[in-house]
Amino acid sequence: MSALSKILAASLALTLGLASCKTSSTDQADLLATDQVSYNFHIRPILSDKCFACHGPDANKREADLRLDTEEGAFASLKENPGKFALVSGNPSESEVYHRITSADPGEVMPPPESNLFLTESEITLIKKWIEQGAKYEPHWAFMPIEKPQIPKSDWGSNEIDPFVFQKMKERGLSPNPEANSFALIKRASLDLTGLPPSPDLLTKYAGFKNGNTYGKLLDELLSQPAFGEKLAILWLDISRYSDSYGYQDDEFRSQWPYRDWLIHAFNKNLPYNEFLTWQLAGDLIPNPTKEQILATAFNRNHKYTEEGGVIPEEYRIEYVLDKTNTFSKGILGITMECAQCHDHKYDPFSQQEYYELFAFFNNSREKGFEGDISQTKPAKTPILWVEREDLDGILSFINHPDTTQLLISVMGELDESEKRTTYILDRGVYDAPTVPVTASTPSSILEFDEAYEKNRLGLAQWATSRENPLTSRVFVNLIWQEVFGKGIVKSAGDFGMQGDLPTHPELLDWLAADFMENDWDIKRLLKQIMSSSTYRQSAEISKKHLEIDPENLYLSRSSRLRLPAENIQDLILASSGLLVTELGGPSVKPYQPSGLWEAATSGRGTLATYIQDEGEKLYRRGIYNFIKLTVPPPKAIIFDSSNRDRCEISRNRTNTPLQALVMMNDPMVLEAARVLSTKLSEKHTNPEKAIEEAFLRILCREMKSQEKNLLKKYFDEELEYFNTHPEEVEKTLNIGEYPMSTSAITAENAALMQVIMSLYNLEETITKS
Repeated sequence: MSALSKILAASLALTLGLASCKTSSTDQADLLATDQVSYNFHIRPILSDKCFACHGPDANKREADLRLDTEEGAFASLKENPGKFALVSGNPSESEVYHRITSADPGEVMPPPESNLFLTESEITLIKKWIEQGAKYEPHWAFMPIEKPQIPKSDWGSNEIDPFVFQKMKERGLSPNPEANSFALIKRASLDLTGLPPSPDLLTKYAGFKNGNTYGKLLDELLSQPAFGEKLAILWLDISRYSDSYGYQDDEFRSQWPYRDWLIHAFNKNLPYNEFLTWQLAGDLIPNPTKEQILATAFNRNHKYTEEGGVIPEEYRIEYVLDKTNTFSKGILGITMECAQCHDHKYDPFSQQEYYELFAFFNNSREKGFEGDISQTKPAKTPILWVEREDLDGILSFINHPDTTQLLISVMGELDESEKRTTYILDRGVYDAPTVPVTASTPSSILEFDEAYEKNRLGLAQWATSRENPLTSRVFVNLIWQEVFGKGIVKSAGDFGMQGDLPTHPELLDWLAADFMENDWDIKRLLKQIMSSSTYRQSAEISKKHLEIDPENLYLSRSSRLRLPAENIQDLILASSGLLVTELGGPSVKPYQPSGLWEAATSGRGTLATYIQDEGEKLYRRGIYNFIKLTVPPPKAIIFDSSNRDRCEISRNRTNTPLQALVMMNDPMVLEAARVLSTKLSEKHTNPEKAIEEAFLRILCREMKSQEKNLLKKYFDEELEYFNTHPEEVEKTLNIGEYPMSTSAITAENAALMQVIMSLYNLEETITKS
């Protein structure tokens, strides 16, 4: 049994509500009945929320020189009362903490009334019980070494994941749902692995998973499709804050899109995650690097750049280094190091010195803070990788470059030894207030930096991908879990620190993280492993018991129903209508967009001052290729909760607003797709019922029920009658979008079928993975 398993011997799952200060009375009673109280999973969440702001890691905010976040500090004699102690092992009555949290005196009670914080009776009782049991401290769970726990015994499941999940279900009084039907699984797997709906041919081939066409073969087929790389790349583009412009006021064009092509290529060829990270962090520092490895370092250069005259170059150069540091810590380590830019972290064991030691790894780039105003702009900033035609015919053949001009990409390049900068702790994070010099290193609370590594970005990559690093594998496995199930095992995927959410299945997280590293950091294998589980293959049926016990589906006794990401909603509509252009990679495109939007949010200067919509096939590319201007992100995507890409983001919200319904009902792309599909189906089927059946299969990815068939046929007949009696409305309805339409297609039948298809596109089921 692992160390983490021992800590969780009691009913760990019941602590989650307490950690978020939303514990039900039933959960509180169960917590108080827990045999062994854990500091990590029972006590630290309380102290972190209520006490650490004044008695935590931040020395600048610490009161009474008392630390409760460390065992040494909590058991030391009090500075103001040397004969007293905050904690006395086994003795609450002698522990000043217990006296203060139970005091009725406003001048003594902790937390103080002016903080607007208070402890519940159950929290006070739990702290008392912890003190009685010895007040034992533990290292933060996420910073503990990853040990592979034993798999629980179970009579349910298809692979090693399921026993861990089933164990937590049983603890909550839940049982798993039956397996979803084949149509639901085919759609679910296709959307998860390619971001596209399954074609009618794929549905027919794998319906019922018979004649050798097994579910496992379906996963293999989907993993081998080029669309796989496009689907997974969206996650990493959010993390790497990819965009097509520089940001700030003038917000000029930049040519970083070859990095996106590389990202899709890397996922499709299944580059191991440790190499995937190393190339992006330090591909230029690998001995004899290839142009592909250097191109990967564009990951570090996707942040905003100013092109405004009068700026102080060093101020912005520091801003760029800060961004790189914060992206590394949040996107790869899942920690909020940026909180330590100005002072010691208030909650996590990271000092300001450690922040600037991490900052030092990125502080010797050849990057400049300012290269000239908009009249001198280039589509890439120094250092630049020049891509020549021979590169496109060789090692960079995955780049989809449509013309013969050179490509410029902002990448990393290191200063020579004689040019190296000294890194200083910056007073309150201000660029021109250097204090104490520091050298490159990593937070000791995570993992000491091995002196065998060089103190540069390559050494940092080696540290991050070390088997001993407790965060990198945990964080990525959690991200993939989030991609599949909607929430990570750690819900706060960007915060594995003390203020983050506790893992719902900590032993499963560690098992997956260890197994991932043991199997060469194989991303496709990890995804297939998760999606082969019985946990993943459950139906999405929701019972009253589910809603009462586990409304958020934290314990996975059913499949979650999740709205698709913004880009994949566009993909589904284009693919189902037959409009989708499946060309891989290439420059970003400008689809339909409300007029005047760009112009209202621009300085009026530069090549992006006005929006020039693309034409032809460019209108029908996947959502991943939509042009992202930082000051005016794609409006439809933002309405559906996409990242605006101005900083590293590793989780998206899923809201439900009237604007989303307005987009689905009125967007030119949706209307055009409905028009094009109705025309194609009318040409293929003389019987409107057959046309409706195929439209339903393409869009909903399942066969119609008889009631649905009757309802849709009735709606078609009503619309047909309307258009027959209002012939002047036929062309108005059909004349939408730029896809060519023949005169013979302008019929009442096509207009009526278009309305039926629009109703299908506007069903919740259409844009929901369930």
